[in-house]
Amino acid sequence: MEKFELYYIYHSCFALETKNYFLIFDYFKMPLKEKNDDISLEDKILQTDKKVIIFSSHNHHDHFNKDIFNWKNLNSSITYILSSDITIENKQGNYFRLNKGETLELDGISLTTYDSTDIGVSFLIKVDGIKVFHAGDLNWWYWKDDTKEEERAMREHFQGIVGKVSEHQDIDLALFPIDPRLEEFCFLGGEYFANKVHPKIMVPMHFDDNFFITEEFKERIVKFKVKGISIKKTNSSLL
Repeated sequence: MEKFELYYIYHSCFALETKNYFLIFDYFKMPLKEKNDDISLEDKILQTDKKVIIFSSHNHHDHFNKDIFNWKNLNSSITYILSSDITIENKQGNYFRLNKGETLELDGISLTTYDSTDIGVSFLIKVDGIKVFHAGDLNWWYWKDDTKEEERAMREHFQGIVGKVSEHQDIDLALFPIDPRLEEFCFLGGEYFANKVHPKIMVPMHFDDNFFITEEFKERIVKFKVKGISIKKTNSSLL
């Protein structure tokens, strides 16, 4: 696996730095800055000499913020890769809108989109010798008040998508939702994904400020021989 650095911004937003790129996933909002922050989007990433690509998996407010389009004022060469449910005004040549099941070859990266169990897409990206999966809102959304029919439909939909992703048994890094609102079922989707796909490293997201949950998830996926990463704070370097 080639060298890379991963920064956790907030919620489902990460910045991945490789040899030639900065990839930013599902920007929602900037958390309050602290003196010991490891990363600054504005200073270190958006004004870098590396190629910057912004990904948004769907239009939910906690995964997409139209402020990302203002970042062109800091870096005019930014490329945007967006789910097709996101509306773009004044679309330019460096904007791409993708449905599930599409592929894209762009500036040295290879991209495939997969379905979600909510709306939008999930992303599988190969960049600088690294294969990374960002799930968006793909998860086993098992709510306690689901009917039997709803639970079955969700289970089959989720497992079907993961079955397609599992054809890639060489994923280096997977970013996956672990949502505490699901209570005792919050690890269900993540553990299933770890067991079926076996990414080398798996990082939780979509947990807001419930950092404690990341350590438990790390411990739970050891049995699948998947390395987990616990997260202590926002704007932090993870890898």
